[in-house]
Amino acid sequence: MKTILAAMPLLATLAGHHAGAAPVAPNAAAIAEVAAGKRAEARAVWWGFNPDDATAALQAAINSGARKLIIENLGAPWIADKITLASHQEIVFEQGVVVQAKRGAFKGPGDCLFSASLKTNIALIGHGAALRMWKQDYDDPAQYQRAEWRHVLSFKSCAGVRVEGLTLADSGGDGIYLGVAQKGVPCSDVVIKKVICQNNYRQGISVISARNLLIEDCVLKDTGGTAPEAGIDFEPNAASEELVNCVMRNCLSENNRGDAYTFYLRPLRADSRPVSLRLENCRAIGSRRSVAFVTGNDTETAGVKGVMEFVNCRFEGSRDAAIVIADKPADGARVRFENCEVVNPAAGQPAITPIILASRANGAGDQGGVHFERLRITDPLPRRLMSYQDLSGGVALTNLTGTLLAIGDGRETIHVLTPELIAQWMPFRVFKRFSRFDFAPAKCEPAFPEARPAPAARNFARQRGLSEWLLWAEAGDPVAFSVQVRPVGKGDLKPAAVSLISPSGKSVKMPAAQGEKETAYAFKAAERGAYRVVCDPRNWTATVNSTSAPVCLYSTNASFHLLGTVGQFYFWVPAGTKEFGVKVSGGGGTECVKASILDPIGNVVEERDNLGQAHQFLAAPRNPADGEIWTLRLAKPSSGVLEDVHVQLQGIPPLLAPAREGLLRPASR
Repeated sequence: MKTILAAMPLLATLAGHHAGAAPVAPNAAAIAEVAAGKRAEARAVWWGFNPDDATAALQAAINSGARKLIIENLGAPWIADKITLASHQEIVFEQGVVVQAKRGAFKGPGDCLFSASLKTNIALIGHGAALRMWKQDYDDPAQYQRAEWRHVLSFKSCAGVRVEGLTLADSGGDGIYLGVAQKGVPCSDVVIKKVICQNNYRQGISVISARNLLIEDCVLKDTGGTAPEAGIDFEPNAASEELVNCVMRNCLSENNRGDAYTFYLRPLRADSRPVSLRLENCRAIGSRRSVAFVTGNDTETAGVKGVMEFVNCRFEGSRDAAIVIADKPADGARVRFENCEVVNPAAGQPAITPIILASRANGAGDQGGVHFERLRITDPLPRRLMSYQDLSGGVALTNLTGTLLAIGDGRETIHVLTPELIAQWMPFRVFKRFSRFDFAPAKCEPAFPEARPAPAARNFARQRGLSEWLLWAEAGDPVAFSVQVRPVGKGDLKPAAVSLISPSGKSVKMPAAQGEKETAYAFKAAERGAYRVVCDPRNWTATVNSTSAPVCLYSTNASFHLLGTVGQFYFWVPAGTKEFGVKVSGGGGTECVKASILDPIGNVVEERDNLGQAHQFLAAPRNPADGEIWTLRLAKPSSGVLEDVHVQLQGIPPLLAPAREGLLRPASR
């Protein structure tokens, strides 16, 4: 009798609310029964309903301990601010339910609609229900700090997660984010089924670290706002993370501004846990690229092991190449395409092939380890099926096997990937190899000891990613410098870590560089020598300027990644050098650069325009008995666009000076 009486006011309340979406008062009796453990199943409306803000009621219902929680369709959206999920709970959203992010809330850059960290056994079931945010608001800098982490659903280091039937839309980040709250703890035993991720800002789904993941019968579409803008992006952040037994089945990735299926595995290393990724019966329609797969090939320890398989997949109407595989060592993770189909790729770009293999700058070993088992390519354009963009120069293709079936102009042609055909389509370029120059920053000196920077002198170089500079000072000198971090594309510009390393190797953590304005630093040199300034702007760029000390760009691997940089750099060729190399490339594709090498008296030794792939400039000193100052000049190309530029100095000190008087060289004594 007690149970019946408790339910009666609830039914009356529900009937009244369906009629007018009016506020609903809490049902104290039902809440008490849930708290007493008498009910394993509860209804969110028992905790009340405020049509203007239902956050408190939803959070209280989730915190109640109910094993099953039903969110009813009351004829009006459940307006909610940030909600934290609980372990051991199934939430059922009735058909037609909309949980709408509260407009004007979510001011924190990482505020998510529903989130869980280190939780277990969570199910969100909602066939015909939707969870929505306000993407257009978050993209308005007048209203919000720019960010890419305002997700609809965020799970970090959670186990036993099931998401089914929901539409996840209009986020300021991802529809679903599977990340890490505790190092070494991936999201595990996750099932995402019959979910639609639509019009999200960064990704439909981001997978950072996962074990035993199944994504089935899902649609990922209309992603756009900030890079990568993919339907789904598998992208670990650290070598300790993993992608093990991850399967996508019967999924569609459609009309995304970025790629349909992205696998950015560069942070994983050869000693990381081997990946196991498989796509079955999946489709891609109309995104930038259907599949983009990147590992790492810059050192011998780069390049995760494992296997990546695509089975019975169809890739249709990509705006760019359908399949791009970059920096994948031949002995790294095996990539296999079985009975897949490519249809009408890059229809508006006849110079782009349906399949692209790419070696980014500074590749260390042979690339390959890819098998195509009867890959069908339907393409009306008369072009090669595959090309190789070698930004490293001299990186060979090996272990590239299988069969391609070209369908076009009413004919079907079979191409077996033999070494002879690969050499015909993608000739191997041989670059001269140089031993790395043995250079220690502590053992260098100014080329012009009396020179000081001109008051108006500015460093024009924008270095992308982890960047280093050397500042020379005498003991007791006051040293002033600044660091400017600038964005690349859209996204929240986070503070960049800065450290200062003395000539004797003592490291001091400096205040982080803030935003786009220059952050000023000052110190008194305790010892004589070159001080290293290290800044990590992540994917953004950093520039160092000093009004008191000569500045040189420095790289431990002699490679420099620049962005949109034009001007002259000066470098030192030591006495006794017989020959040296300067390797320059653009970003590939339409990203090009014009580069020239000038001798000590300013004569152009060699000049190349429209460099997309790597070119190796070779030169010999004019007077090998003496050290010489040579010049690298970078300029805009006559065609294409100037964006990413890669420079590697070979056989000479790894230093580039934006101003001649700022050049450092190995100490003569």
